[in-house]
Amino acid sequence: MKKFAFFLLGLVAFVACSEQKAPFNYRGLAFTTPVDQFVDSMLARGFAIDSAASDSGRTVVFAGENKPYRVLAAFSGNQLQVIQESYIADNNDSTRVMWQRLRDGLEKELNAWPNCPILKDDHKVANFDTSDGFIAIILENTYTPTLTVRYTPKKEEK
Repeated sequence: MKKFAFFLLGLVAFVACSEQKAPFNYRGLAFTTPVDQFVDSMLARGFAIDSAASDSGRTVVFAGENKPYRVLAAFSGNQLQVIQESYIADNNDSTRVMWQRLRDGLEKELNAWPNCPILKDDHKVANFDTSDGFIAIILENTYTPTLTVRYTPKKEEK
């Protein structure tokens, strides 16, 4: 019986330690997703390509009629390099509220505290360091309200 208990505990420990962690992703789309598949997924989510703002060789900008933000996806070859959301807001107060909501949401989702090097009324930055990427929430309310969220995967060391 003792051997069976140790075997069972060992099996549970093995399964717990061998769980695969989900790769760094943007709203459920892994950064390892090929660019064509990423674009198709964004189109299926109700976005359209803003061809006037896109550079066919390196960036694609997505906009949605009912979306409060635009998405810029930069890539090199067939690999995503960075994704940036740019939120549309009417005034500085609304971007401050949006910044706080996004920060609190990521704090809960990632179960981590952000590094906030700047926390002024009109300029705030919250940086989250995940195991395989970085997420930055940046508020700049100097002349026009600007709120961006940037997803950057960590580079693999060779």
